Amino acid sequence: MKTAAVRPARIHWNDGGGAHSPDFLDADIDRAAALARARQVCLGGNELPVRWSGRDHFTVLETGFGLGDHFIATWDAWRRDAARCDWLHYVAIEPHPPTRDDLARAHAGSPLPALARALAEAWPPLTPNLHALEFEAGRVRLLLAWGDIAALLRELRCTADAFFINHPAAMNSTAAQSVRLARSLARRAAPGATATSSSASHALAGALSAAGFELSQVPATELAPAFVRARWQPRFVPRGQRPPSPRAPADAVVVGAGLAGACTAHALHALGWQVQVFDQHPQPAQEASGNPAGVFHGTVHPEDGPHARLLRATALQAQRSLHPLLRSGSVAGQAGGVLRVQAGGLGAMQALVQAQGLPADYVLALDHDDASRRAGLALPGPAWFYPGGGWLAPRSLVGHLLRDLPFVGDTPVASLRRVGGRWQLLGKGGEVIADAAVVVLANAAQAARLLAPWGVADWPLQRSRGQLSHWQGDAGGLAMPLAGDGYALPLPAAMGGGVLCGATSETGDNEAGERAVDHDFNLQRLARLCGLAPPAGALLQGRVAWRVQAADRLPVAGPLPLPVADTSRGDQARLLPRQEGLFVCTALGGRGITLAPLMGAVVAAQVASTPLPLEQGLLDAIDPGRWQVRATRRR
Repeated sequence: MKTAAVRPARIHWNDGGGAHSPDFLDADIDRAAALARARQVCLGGNELPVRWSGRDHFTVLETGFGLGDHFIATWDAWRRDAARCDWLHYVAIEPHPPTRDDLARAHAGSPLPALARALAEAWPPLTPNLHALEFEAGRVRLLLAWGDIAALLRELRCTADAFFINHPAAMNSTAAQSVRLARSLARRAAPGATATSSSASHALAGALSAAGFELSQVPATELAPAFVRARWQPRFVPRGQRPPSPRAPADAVVVGAGLAGACTAHALHALGWQVQVFDQHPQPAQEASGNPAGVFHGTVHPEDGPHARLLRATALQAQRSLHPLLRSGSVAGQAGGVLRVQAGGLGAMQALVQAQGLPADYVLALDHDDASRRAGLALPGPAWFYPGGGWLAPRSLVGHLLRDLPFVGDTPVASLRRVGGRWQLLGKGGEVIADAAVVVLANAAQAARLLAPWGVADWPLQRSRGQLSHWQGDAGGLAMPLAGDGYALPLPAAMGGGVLCGATSETGDNEAGERAVDHDFNLQRLARLCGLAPPAGALLQGRVAWRVQAADRLPVAGPLPLPVADTSRGDQARLLPRQEGLFVCTALGGRGITLAPLMGAVVAAQVASTPLPLEQGLLDAIDPGRWQVRATRRR
């Protein structure tokens, strides 16, 4: 999906603190009245909280998030309900979201101040794509989508139990727009799904009826105006692939205890799954995830293609999930931002930020002087500043994520076998070492080997050797992490101080020992990046590890496809049939810290069939079946 810049909501404030916006339905009423209307129309009209009683998962899809009144009302109802569902998923589309400051100002007099404050504090930068927020220790999950409603409905992967249709554009759509909207909602409706709309037009009401919704009119009351209530009761199921309904938590095995495996296992465990983690090494994070430290940050690119959009989405997810751990000291590292030195001029950088509408809480284009001041050293030119970036020790993160999960080390997996609807992991002698309903292979290049007997053609994966360099003691004035041609990272005294830099990248190189020529290469790049050199007599230390990366430089994450004999079914990744219960999460390359939190969350959501925190276009881009699709299209 080609993304467009997000235009924030136009909100006008009066002297009494009230708000008015042409972009929202309820901006011009106070928050107490908005809450009462939400309870009457959205909750009452969808028979909530009764309908989620006793459920593992319940999903609400809203077209028109506005100031969040309906979400806050739903969250409050969930908190107060003793029979609530275990996980509440709330998916909301908003073409013109408010800024964080406007959101907080609008809810200054909220009757539910704690919830309103938590929402404002978690509010993401106004960048395109999806933003996954978690509350109540992950039991309440808010998936925000900024952009055109019709376009995003085509891109969302979720099945909704209830719909709140609340945006003026949806209320007043033309007949053709109403038909497209109603069909999109029907494709995402769970059996018996309900919907409410406070002022559905005649065109929208007719389109909902034609799409399989049975409509009724609810008369006005003192608390709320008349509204339309609907229930999805189709005579036939619409064509196209329907996302499956959420699965009840079961058991899973994750093979690989690096960043990819730890993030996936942690995300599955957070959805109630029983997870075991296996690795061929005695301890977790022994390969590339065992490097002393690494940075995470987003990217900006003129084309804003799949790579840029994916790295933006993953960087923002990394920020949301890693910052609390870094600030609490649960994981070694720092959430203080990252500078990326740019070869181009400042004017081109500023024009790109303006053209893409990128907000300052995601990225800033800094001139040479400002960038150098932040870095503590004279840089060769301007730089991007990513305020949500940072650095951490990957092994520390992996240890934290796996602290509550069973880990089985020193146990190589030789092959997989499917028996009685379950997967068995076999050792070198053919013995069964584990079995589970679901297996996720997150063991780098070894994943393709284990999948070969299951119809996987050779994936174009590249294994490259990387050597980093580190001296202890004096950091030479470097104040914050730098990236660009290589990276430079000042380490704290607890990790020996000094600077970590690197890293080399050589494909087809299997030498495990450190090489002086590689240290020289890293130091030359460091000098070009920021003019820094180790103090006289400093002892250089290093570490060698191998990264795995796909030829298209995108991760490989998702359910394993079956070989497709009928080429008419194989020209889109989303249509490929899949091996039941077999998933992969690998090829994170040199951006593992940035990519792993969202990739793990995506795979966990695919396993559990909960709303996916990534749009369909990017899911296709990282799909394990993408090479199969390309081969089919060539034929």
